Amino acid sequence: MKTWFAIPLWQRVIGALILGIAIGYPWGQAGGISFGPLFGYATFEPQDIKIIGDVFIAFIKMLVVPLIFFSLVAGVAAIGDLRKLGSIGWRALLLFVVSGQIAVWLGLALGTFIQPGSGVDTSTIQMGALPDPEPMDWRDTLLNAIPSSPVQVMADVNVLPLIVFSMLIGIGILMAKEEGQPVLKIFDSGSVVMQKVTMIVMELTPFGVFALMAWVAGTLGLDALAALGKLVALNYIGCLLIIFVMYSAMIKFIAKLPVIDFFRGIIDAIAVSYSTASSNATLPVTLRCAERNLGISKPVASFVISLGATVNMNGTAMYLGLATLFGAQIFGVDLSWGDYFLIALLGTVGAIGAAGIPGAGLIMMALVFGAVGVPLETIALVAGIDRIMDMMRTTTNVSGDAAVATTVASMTGEIDKAEMISADDV
Repeated sequence: MKTWFAIPLWQRVIGALILGIAIGYPWGQAGGISFGPLFGYATFEPQDIKIIGDVFIAFIKMLVVPLIFFSLVAGVAAIGDLRKLGSIGWRALLLFVVSGQIAVWLGLALGTFIQPGSGVDTSTIQMGALPDPEPMDWRDTLLNAIPSSPVQVMADVNVLPLIVFSMLIGIGILMAKEEGQPVLKIFDSGSVVMQKVTMIVMELTPFGVFALMAWVAGTLGLDALAALGKLVALNYIGCLLIIFVMYSAMIKFIAKLPVIDFFRGIIDAIAVSYSTASSNATLPVTLRCAERNLGISKPVASFVISLGATVNMNGTAMYLGLATLFGAQIFGVDLSWGDYFLIALLGTVGAIGAAGIPGAGLIMMALVFGAVGVPLETIALVAGIDRIMDMMRTTTNVSGDAAVATTVASMTGEIDKAEMISADDV
């Protein structure tokens, strides 16, 4: 047991992924494994092992409502520091929202033009019946966003009203000031507890990944594996575009600072974020890079980067848009422009609610998929490769925190440009 936990989780996940494919594909080609009379001549097929993956996905869905509720309330309440830092906070928040929207639309564009999920035969997948979408205009959408019963909203995992209710609670805590602090501590503690519970569930990832990849490889064959490969490639392409185009433009044209020196300054944070796939685990390193290497003042670095670790998840936002289209293409779900705008909204807000720990993107998928009618079976398809993509998404998120902090510090004169490090200092 000690040997098992001594292996980093990401290595266990990658090993499970490879083993699942290696066993699942020949297993499916052979038509299953037949047993003798002792077992009633039963045939064990790849579909049968999927129950292990289904249990893993059920645990993920279990976390959705409490994790979103506690994280969003705590995240909104954390913006109370805007009153202390004034224009710094509003500039940071504006950059977070705008960059998040650009990121999710980038994911939608990649998914629309490349169509990674097209051409996969899903006739062998057993799915629950999908309800027919009800015609709804903007008035109905607006009305349904208001939670008439918060308890019912949570029970139904209804996305928009859950988000609205969570944000209103956070705003209420801010308005209550000192009297709201005891409640804020409850939500802060609840957010931490839910992150710990999520980490426990993430320990099941290798077993879920093995079962799901064996099922995918054995049931859907090479076409599904090729589609998943396209999804991984597009995830990396999208993240690299965000980092080297959007962030570089932010540093070059808004902060008016050298781009090369910026990336040299955050190289340590990039390395830690990619290896841990956790924004929270990388936070101390990001703060150190911002203050020592980029010359950002400690108050600005602490506020913007700490807030960014909670609300600035551009890599996750991009991926939610991309993965939603992937699932829609896999299962033949037609999405309208209204659905695209809903995905853009929920992708941004869902990324804000995502915990800065490995696997958080999987939990957010349940929210976005359910809102636009994409089958949750998509989560089972992508769960096996999520860790590979999560590493790059986290690098994007952490780089974005540093980029926004640098830009805001430059705009407000809270940066020592002379401390921007040179190549020899790395």
